[in-house]
Amino acid sequence: MPPFSAGRVILTASADPFTRGLDYLYGVRSLALTPDLVDLIDQREGDWRVPICTWIGQNIDRVNAQLNVYLEACHQCFYAWDAPAVQIFAAPLALQAGIDALCNLETQPITLLIDVGRVVPEDWLFLVVHEYAHAHARSPGHHQQFARSLAHLCLGLGIPLPADRGDPQNWLPFYPYCRSTQDPLAFWQGQGEFGRCQPCALPTPIANSSGRRAIA
Repeated sequence: MPPFSAGRVILTASADPFTRGLDYLYGVRSLALTPDLVDLIDQREGDWRVPICTWIGQNIDRVNAQLNVYLEACHQCFYAWDAPAVQIFAAPLALQAGIDALCNLETQPITLLIDVGRVVPEDWLFLVVHEYAHAHARSPGHHQQFARSLAHLCLGLGIPLPADRGDPQNWLPFYPYCRSTQDPLAFWQGQGEFGRCQPCALPTPIANSSGRRAIA
């Protein structure tokens, strides 16, 4: 089996799915804001580590390929000179962190980590859009520049902004709204819906969701 690459920095030559998955997690951990955001590596108790690493070793390339489709769609919303240099990876983020995705502005290129196990596949695009807006604004926080970047992406991708926007801090940290899964780790153990349903088409309008969790 040839080495697989989830990007320019995450490589392994192992043919063993568990080892490949574990190497991948070490790679994305090095790209996280802090190492504890990818804490599955350190867990020795329970039945999660082996099946999750094995599933990642066997399936992560096609998951990341889908995320890169959405990343390219975001790039296309801007002129080439205005689009940030970004790499994107799927990763199971620490449950206690309470976030669905993150944007690390300190790496070169900027890194987006998306926990695809936390939202339904049809809404993965919306996580990518939110984090890409951080990358385009080139700063953390949900401020005016972030709002402008997000609005531009939503316009380009056919995602309507909330009709009643009011205080930006009441919706910017959560927008576009995503539908949460019941068990964030189920997907990473091969029990998710990816492959049995169609990921988000481009462009697509968004329906409001009652489940609102800060994305990061």
